[in-house]
Amino acid sequence: MSAIPVSTESVHGRFNSELFATHLGRLAGAPAWWLEAKKEAWNQFLALPMPSRGDELWRFSTLSKLTLDGFEPASSFRPSDYQGAGLGFECAARFVFANNVLVSRETNALPEGVIVEPLRIALEKHGDLVRKYLNQQHTNLGSEKFRALHTALVRDGLFVHVPAGVELAQPIAVFHHVAGEGAAIFPHTLVVAEDNAKATLVEVFASLEADAPQFASGVNDLFAGPGAQINYIAAQAWSSETLAFQNNAITAQRDARILSLNLHLGGRQARHESHSRLQGPGAHSEMLALTIAQGGQEFDQRTLQTHQAPNTSSNLLYKNALLDQARTIFSGLIIVEPDAQKTDAYQSNRNLMLSDEAEANSLPGLEIQANDVRCTHGATSGRIDAEQEFYLQSRGIPRKLADELLVAGFFEEVLEKVESESIREALRSLIAAKMRR
Repeated sequence: MSAIPVSTESVHGRFNSELFATHLGRLAGAPAWWLEAKKEAWNQFLALPMPSRGDELWRFSTLSKLTLDGFEPASSFRPSDYQGAGLGFECAARFVFANNVLVSRETNALPEGVIVEPLRIALEKHGDLVRKYLNQQHTNLGSEKFRALHTALVRDGLFVHVPAGVELAQPIAVFHHVAGEGAAIFPHTLVVAEDNAKATLVEVFASLEADAPQFASGVNDLFAGPGAQINYIAAQAWSSETLAFQNNAITAQRDARILSLNLHLGGRQARHESHSRLQGPGAHSEMLALTIAQGGQEFDQRTLQTHQAPNTSSNLLYKNALLDQARTIFSGLIIVEPDAQKTDAYQSNRNLMLSDEAEANSLPGLEIQANDVRCTHGATSGRIDAEQEFYLQSRGIPRKLADELLVAGFFEEVLEKVESESIREALRSLIAAKMRR
C-alpha cells in the first residue's frame, strides 16, 4: 500500500513559498551569493522530511509536538517591549536583537582591525571575508531541516572578526529577544579569531513573555585559527512553550583553544547540537553545558567531537539537574580519524535527579580509527545526597532552598572553567532564578 501523501502546508504551517518570497524581497541590495544560498536552503527545507521514530539521531526525542504549525517569522517589535539587556559585566561591545531586528548597539573603543558588526552590514562591507566562513561548517546531527529553515530565513545576526595577534580585553555581548505569540526568530552569530588572537563572546537568548508559544532556530559558528583562543558562553531563557533549535559548529586549527559553555533554562522542547572539529595538531576544545529541566520540559543534546589531526584534545562535560516530570536526552560521539594519533578525548554526562518522575537518557559513544589514543566516556545519574539534604534542613533551610544550594554546588565544577568572575556570577544568578520558580 502506498503511503498517504502529507501536504506541505500541514507539515510546514505558515512557512510557505509566499512567505519566503516576501523575505527575499526585504533583502534588496544583499549579495547575490547570499540570496542564492538562501534559495538553495529553502529548497532543502522543503525537501527534507520531518524527524521520524526510525531516525537514530532522534532516539528518545518526543516527536508528537514537533510541529511548525502556528509559527511565522516575527517582523515587528514594539519599543515598549524592550526594557534593556544586561548581565552586570563590562563589555567591549553590546548588541541587542529583538524579533530578528537590531534594536540597540553599543561599541567601546576596539583595537584596530577588529570587526564587530551586524551580519547584514558585514555582508555589505566585508562580503568576501564573511563568505569565507558563513555556513561553511554544519553540525550534521539530525536538525538539518531546521538548520536549512534558519539559513533560508535569517535576516541578521552578529559577525565578529579578530585579526591576528589581537586580544580583546573585554567580552562582546549579544542578546536575542523574541516577543509575541507564534513569533519565530533565527539568530546567527559568527566568530572568527585569526592566528594568536583571543576573544570572549557572551550570547543570551530570551523570551519576553513567560508562556507564549514561540519558535527559535539559531546558529553559532566559531573558528579559531592557529594559536587562537575563543571563549563562548551562552544562556537561553526561552518561554515555557518555546520550540527551540540551536546549532553550534566549532573549528579549531593548530594549537587553538575553544571553550563553549551553554546554559539551558527555557523552552518546552529545546534541542542543542554541537560539533567540535579539531583540525590541527595541538588543538583543544572544551565543550560544557548546564541544564535545569523542570515541569514537562525536554532538553535534547547531541554532540560530536571529531579529531582530524594528531596531538589534539577535547573535553566534554554536560551536567543536567532534573525536577518534576522533565526529560533530558544526551547523545554524544567521539570520532578519532586515522591520522589523529595521540588524541586525548574525554566525554561525560552527569545527571542529578531531583524527582522520581524525571527521566534522563544518555548515549555516549566512541568511534576510533587510530591505534595510539586515549579516549574515555561515561554517563551517570544519581539522586541528591540524602545526608547533605538532611544536614541543610536540620539547620532550618527549607527543602526548596536546600535543593537550590545542592544544584549550585553540582554545577560549580563547570562554572569554574569560565575565566571571568563577573560572567560566572551572572550565570549563577540565572541558575538561582530558575531554581526559585
